Amino acid sequence: MKLLAFAASSSSKSINKKLATYAASLIANATVEIVDINDYEMPLFSQDKEEVLGQPDAAKAFYAKLGQADAIIISFAEHNGSYTAAYKNLFDWTSRIDQKLFQNKPMVLLATSPGPGGANTVLSAATVSAPYFAGDVKASISVPSFFDNFDSEKQEITNPAILDELQSALAQLS
Repeated sequence: MKLLAFAASSSSKSINKKLATYAASLIANATVEIVDINDYEMPLFSQDKEEVLGQPDAAKAFYAKLGQADAIIISFAEHNGSYTAAYKNLFDWTSRIDQKLFQNKPMVLLATSPGPGGANTVLSAATVSAPYFAGDVKASISVPSFFDNFDSEKQEITNPAILDELQSALAQLS
């Protein structure tokens, strides 16, 4: 299985990238590609910009990357209760190529934050909206209090209940 994983964050220190990378490592016999959304940076989307620029090559490349995967893991950072601006911009540009940008791929959606909310607000929004964009959401998991539940030195989840929930969710991708 070809697995695409990424954090919906532009932070170079993203805990969501750590979570997505760790989750992807738990899938046996997968060829994993970790994507950095910073590699797909584009001007702020607007219809005016689209009329001038057309569809940017970066959006086309990201759409193609999604299409090449057999399954997708996304871990969402939460900024003020919503998507990060970087992810939302990439999503907006890519959805103009094809509104069904997730191309019926099975997905596990994750989110984490340093606090007890675990970025659950953005995760809920992503989970509800993904099917409208041809995302086959198999599971969604919020990991609260990241630094209490993830060992940064060993790069692994330390909470057995969260780990069990994550492994069960990931099993649905294969």
